[in-house]
Amino acid sequence: MPDDHALNSSVRSATVVTGGTYELPVYPFTEPAELRGERLRHPVVIVGAGLTGLTAACDCALRGIPAVVLDEDDTVGVRGAASRGICYAQKSLEIYKRLGILDRMLAKGIQWSVGRTFAGDDEVYSFDLKKMQTHSVSEQPPFINLQQFYLEWFLVERIYELGLVDLRWKNRLIEIAQSDDHVVLTVTTPSGPYTLEASWVIDCCGAHSVIRDKLGVQVTGSKIPDRWCISDVRFEREPPAERWTWIEAPFNENRAVWQHLMADRVWRLDYQMPADADPEAISRPEVVADRLRRQFGPDVKYELVWVGPYAYRSLCMDTFRVGRVLFAGDAAHVMSPFGARGGNSGIQDADNLVWKLALVLEGKAPERLLDSYAVERREAALDNIRITNRTTRFLSPPTAVEKRFRDAVISLAREFPFARGFVNTGRLSSPTRYRQLPIAVSEHAGVHVQNVALTLPNGARGDLVELLQWCDHAVLGFLYVDLDGYLARELEGLEQRYPVRFFCVQTEEGRTCTFPTVIDDEGKLTGQLHAAPGAVALVRPDLYLAGTLDEPSAADLERALRKLLAIE
Repeated sequence: MPDDHALNSSVRSATVVTGGTYELPVYPFTEPAELRGERLRHPVVIVGAGLTGLTAACDCALRGIPAVVLDEDDTVGVRGAASRGICYAQKSLEIYKRLGILDRMLAKGIQWSVGRTFAGDDEVYSFDLKKMQTHSVSEQPPFINLQQFYLEWFLVERIYELGLVDLRWKNRLIEIAQSDDHVVLTVTTPSGPYTLEASWVIDCCGAHSVIRDKLGVQVTGSKIPDRWCISDVRFEREPPAERWTWIEAPFNENRAVWQHLMADRVWRLDYQMPADADPEAISRPEVVADRLRRQFGPDVKYELVWVGPYAYRSLCMDTFRVGRVLFAGDAAHVMSPFGARGGNSGIQDADNLVWKLALVLEGKAPERLLDSYAVERREAALDNIRITNRTTRFLSPPTAVEKRFRDAVISLAREFPFARGFVNTGRLSSPTRYRQLPIAVSEHAGVHVQNVALTLPNGARGDLVELLQWCDHAVLGFLYVDLDGYLARELEGLEQRYPVRFFCVQTEEGRTCTFPTVIDDEGKLTGQLHAAPGAVALVRPDLYLAGTLDEPSAADLERALRKLLAIE
């Protein structure tokens, strides 16, 4: 269970019950105002209180958007079911720091950076993400392992703390219709049906989205003939707390196995099964016991926390925006779990969407800014599907030629370092470089800017996320130019007309500046921004680089801001 801090508000609003051997909160149904005859139009309605929906709802609350969340259940996770997603990547951790729940995740979860891959009994590949440039700059760890229901639980508690968002449990959407300026939703509850209106709807219903079906939206996808069985286990004598994977595990009939530590000293073991395996048979406790004895020895002492089979498919919508309905998470795209790209992708969907939606609702950007969400996140989804499908083909080669290729890679990797990069047990989740960027303002646009350490304008040591919070989630403009009085006045005018805040960047304290100053003493920010003397870099509220301009005029910067906000 979460610690006392995480439970402070849930004990006022929920009871805790046991689902399987996991304890989950149960939230009460409260009759909505519409059932009492009130007719309201809400700025945003989010359908689905899963990982993506709750992330979007928390972000709405933080930005002052009074959203409504509809969910047909009254708890987090899947009642009585598995840990589900467990690996949360560095970019997602940066997002959750901004939303205010990272400390809870750090306290509850398991940080890791080391992974090892085996073929048979031989280690053929290993890595330490902390030593890689892709993960070593951010203030957040490379990964945290945490059962998904805990993360959803923390999000619910944070939403209750922030207020503004109306979480409606036991509210099931049954119909949806939209016009030019609003959406009408029909909802059923234990007290009867009602309708409500929304200016915008975010569909986070998951892979079996009722909204998608009702709107007749096209989805492209395929089912993958691969089957796995999860075992969540506590051991009396634990393995090393690293990510271990086997391509050909001798204790699993030469099929793949994943081994991860999660919260509560529970180990997540994923066993690849024959494609035609009977889901019920492979999940029986005595079958699981035999599997564990083969892996850990005949005398292994353990507690089986949960067991269950899963299969997966890949799909992607043709568009992530249909009128006033925006699709996110599994409602928009589904991919295999390899590399922890599914849940992390949904989290980043919400991060990309909500800042744009907030600007539209505030009248600071036109509705077409939301088209950039659809383009960027569909590009990310297709990229993730392509990457995970390659892993699937490596782990389960569909042809004899691909099987021979895999065998050759494994054989070479045992001896030669050059071959180890071809060993593919899941390319770990990382932020997508957006190349189809409708709102790019320079050639470096679309690159994720890691959450680097800085000295903030108030003199405190902090980071980029804290700077974003300090200026109320505006676009960040970093100045590497010498400001004369005219340019300073022009930039102040831009701050008044657009949601942007400018900061002078220095490597050490000393020079005074018209604008607040950040100290980049380690040069990490400057490196991330590809900035040289005379440059101005614009960073979006989702910490993506909008562009770095060399020696721009105030007019150049205004044109860049207008493009970033889709004003022209």
